[in-house]
Amino acid sequence: MSGKYDSVGLQIAYEEAQKGYDEGGVPIGGCMINNVTGEVLGRGHNMRFQKCSATLHGEISTLENCGRLAGKVYKQCTLYTSLSPCDMCTGAIIMYGIPRVVISENKTFKSPGEEYLQTRGAEVVVEEDERCIGLMEKFIKERPSDWFEDIGE
Repeated sequence: MSGKYDSVGLQIAYEEAQKGYDEGGVPIGGCMINNVTGEVLGRGHNMRFQKCSATLHGEISTLENCGRLAGKVYKQCTLYTSLSPCDMCTGAIIMYGIPRVVISENKTFKSPGEEYLQTRGAEVVVEEDERCIGLMEKFIKERPSDWFEDIGE
């Protein structure tokens, strides 16, 4: 599948991750782009600390900000995320049948979800974006207990 909108999607994911960090949250961001139209359907970032939420990870926030979409729309999209999606976010990607996931980095955290997405037919692309790696390393060093809480450890 084409990566026609990858630079836009990766830039938005980074911007959202930085926004999350600047707000005092976990720096994970994302967006979803329709591969057919090029439209950015939604963007978001981890809001667990800002909203005292157990579930508002970056990918979930992105999907929430897309609003309700017809099932067929998800199947023509790419979800961009600044970090390897956890099991919860992987489940949402599978549930909606999103066929392509572009991950900015999986050096600081690599979820088994990447392989599971592939076994379920999704294309998974990992970019190793140094900006996202640096931002996550900084966050983990500054707030290790908050990081471990976010990934359920």
